[in-house]
Amino acid sequence: MRTALTVAGSDSIGGAGIQADIKAMSVVGVHATSVITAVTAQNTQGVDGIFPLPEEFIKTQLEAVLRDCDVKAVKTGMLYSAEIVSTVADILEDHDMPLIVDPVMISGTGCALHDDTLVKAMKRELLPLCELVTPNKYEAEVLAGMEIKNYDDVTLACELIGKEGSSVLLKGGHFDSATVTDYLYLSSEIVKLENPRLKKSGHGSGCTLSSFITANMAKGYDIVNAVLKSRDLIQESIATQYAIGKGDVVVNPMVKLKGDTDRTKVIDELDSAVSRLMDIIPDEIVPKKGMNIAMALKDAAGPEEIAAVDKRLTVHNGMLRKGGQCKFGTAEQLSYVLLSVMKRFPETRCIMSLAYNDETMDVMEEVGFTVVSVEMPKDRVTESVDKAIGKRKTAPDAIVDKASKKERVIRLLAENPSEMLEKIEQIL
Repeated sequence: MRTALTVAGSDSIGGAGIQADIKAMSVVGVHATSVITAVTAQNTQGVDGIFPLPEEFIKTQLEAVLRDCDVKAVKTGMLYSAEIVSTVADILEDHDMPLIVDPVMISGTGCALHDDTLVKAMKRELLPLCELVTPNKYEAEVLAGMEIKNYDDVTLACELIGKEGSSVLLKGGHFDSATVTDYLYLSSEIVKLENPRLKKSGHGSGCTLSSFITANMAKGYDIVNAVLKSRDLIQESIATQYAIGKGDVVVNPMVKLKGDTDRTKVIDELDSAVSRLMDIIPDEIVPKKGMNIAMALKDAAGPEEIAAVDKRLTVHNGMLRKGGQCKFGTAEQLSYVLLSVMKRFPETRCIMSLAYNDETMDVMEEVGFTVVSVEMPKDRVTESVDKAIGKRKTAPDAIVDKASKKERVIRLLAENPSEMLEKIEQIL
């Protein structure tokens, strides 16, 4: 199962902080690990006390989780002080995974959740590391150092907050408008995301939204799709909020997912296969440009419905390493080959690229694999695959590209990653 990490404070009422983060990530189908930065005494009416944990113990928690788990994405919530920010930033800068910063400053009940040193440290040390920061209007004004009154102010604030390269989701719940408009600042452009305004968003909405986003990014979604999916979820969370005390209502992080099960299953199957491949694949069958394995959703219509390893698997210092996470829409050429095969054999949903060599070809012949060969120009993939398959009644085990020997590639086919691993083990 995919794993994400939340670095945040504990909320004794269970509506925000670590408690909400874990629930929200679990709903998306991701295992949530956690590092607690502070313990609060609070309820739906206010915050009675805050106890920041010692920085050394926060460091110990972080190192314990990251040493043991393959964390795919991490979010920070309540960090409280500059010292805690520095501790977290020092460790996270050595780890290559998406970081989502929820710049928590005020509780839903209006109480401060930080000391006077937090903001400068966050801007200096944490925002330059993050992929996305998710402030509300007040937090954006503090981070940008300006008042936000109109769309021009929104644009300038996002530019200032994201000046180190991070994307910004400026949430619109605190603006005075008939609908809620969130502003996603990405690659120097702003996209408006409009949703109906519901009743008061309640306790924990910011934590829950950023956790939905983090979990979706852990599953391989890019920022735009992670935000869009998460925005739908938080809309439902707010719509189904409930009362547990005498003060603020609590948003419902345990909303149901709709139609995402198949994508999750594909990513999980690929993750497991890639972990095994990294243990058993020898250098000599890895193409010089890297190898990849891809799996399609049932009835996939395009590359965006096929998942693969982002930036491939390549050899570094004698070891096979992943260039990135398994995600959808990342291996276009391999995807088009697979889509062409699936037109004839829809049950064949997995493909893997191997380096061509005579030894591998001999082994495939010995174990009885059916192999077809064809010249496959990049602009005529479908035509080439159709020609290679001909009138076959069953899918071949492999297609060999008859390009120049220097660039020749074997594309191994299977119904799923488990069958692909079986075929690889036969070859080895």
